[in-house]
Amino acid sequence: MRIMKWKTVTMLCLFLWIGMAQQTYAQGVWRLIQHNDSLLTARYRRGNIDTMYITRPATKFTVKGRLNVSGAKLEVEGVQMGSSLRSEMKADYKSTLSVAVNYLGVTLGMALNPAKLMGKYNDFEMNLNTYGNTWGFDFIYQNAHNFTGWHESDNQPRIDLPAEMVSLKSLNINAYYAFNHKRFSYPAAFTQSYIQRRSAGSFLLAVSGQGQKAETKYLYESLLKVSNIGIGAGYGYNWVPAGHWLFHLSSLPTFIIYSRTSLTVNDQRIPLDYHFPEVIITARGAVVRQFGSMFVGASMVYNFTNIGDREKLTIFNDKWRTRLFVGYRF
Repeated sequence: MRIMKWKTVTMLCLFLWIGMAQQTYAQGVWRLIQHNDSLLTARYRRGNIDTMYITRPATKFTVKGRLNVSGAKLEVEGVQMGSSLRSEMKADYKSTLSVAVNYLGVTLGMALNPAKLMGKYNDFEMNLNTYGNTWGFDFIYQNAHNFTGWHESDNQPRIDLPAEMVSLKSLNINAYYAFNHKRFSYPAAFTQSYIQRRSAGSFLLAVSGQGQKAETKYLYESLLKVSNIGIGAGYGYNWVPAGHWLFHLSSLPTFIIYSRTSLTVNDQRIPLDYHFPEVIITARGAVVRQFGSMFVGASMVYNFTNIGDREKLTIFNDKWRTRLFVGYRF
């Protein structure tokens, strides 16, 4: 009987110890969560800004859904052996749906391309965007094989360029620095991690970089390689006509200071000398409407590049992306 009693007491003590350990562990985890929340909140609220013009949302969570549509176009004009030539090629539009949850500036997201799931889109594209009040950048990579278009010259009628005959790998990087970052907010227009309360603008410094490799295999074979770096300045403005509206427009032209371009057609190299001015222009626009804790809007980023000389050969690039979004803060 004594042995049974000692076993019962021992089991009770063991269960009590396990319960206390679990409670202590849960309290430790909760204190750790509270500590990390305090650190993230302090970092999120911290910032050298003029709160009469921009402010952080009062809430900690933001859930946002987005419809993204993007496209690209490549145009070539020039003179070869005394004959004018022109080409235009467009990639299929890319559409994706994405959902993101933001907690005090930390974002977790997921994107879905319905056309790719149905086997109707085989290209690859990646967009990485970071927008801050002081600085930010766009990183856009595309590997497209579905370009279609046409080519013509004085000595040859227009011919169609079918899909899979033209491929393009491109990388565009655009960065900015905002001088009036205490009162002007890029993220208020593009990520909604800030709220623009009053109209304000800012002069901007900009750096742009581009790399491309385009191949054509139809009636003739050509290989175009492009590497450019440009620096420049521009201006951005956030217009707040009423307490619940925001309109953004900015333009960042950069002049190419480094250019390395080569074109080979049917194993014949065509010289492409640097010709001033060669430019890379990044334009952005957005509109946001607040409805209490809810917001809706649209944004656009457009990249244009012009390199070369029309008397010899010039190349125009267009790359754009639009977004429709709806979000809720809590």
